[in-house]
Amino acid sequence: MSGRFLLIVGGWLSGAAALLHLAVIIGGPDWYRFFGAGEEMARMAARGDSYPAIVTIFIASILAIWAAYAFSGAGLIRRLPLLRTGLIAISAIYLLRGLILIPILLFTATPIGQFGIWSSLIVLVYGVAYAAGTWLRWPLLAPGTEQSAS
Repeated sequence: MSGRFLLIVGGWLSGAAALLHLAVIIGGPDWYRFFGAGEEMARMAARGDSYPAIVTIFIASILAIWAAYAFSGAGLIRRLPLLRTGLIAISAIYLLRGLILIPILLFTATPIGQFGIWSSLIVLVYGVAYAAGTWLRWPLLAPGTEQSAS
């Protein structure tokens, strides 16, 4: 698998997650509950409080920026600032979010629901796509390097 392909997949995954976050706002309180935002966020959304929508739009915006970084690293769009640094940071955040489940399971008595397990596994896939894609395309990601489709 090429690094370009992995970054494109990572970009699409992040883009889909961004759109899903926007759908949660439209879906309302039940969607906030289903997607693990917590009962308090669901109650605020039910009351018409703007806080859940603002937080969710912020998260969707971050995910959209991360998609753009993946697409930039894949050479689909223009080079974004601090491309290597950004891809490393995004990879690390996704991987840490996915792997946080392990110490929680091993060292705490915190109950983890199905949503927590599935979301961690899904985000781990995102992190692997970004990290492996970045690793494989590293030489092409250097500033001043013309990116090719390889």
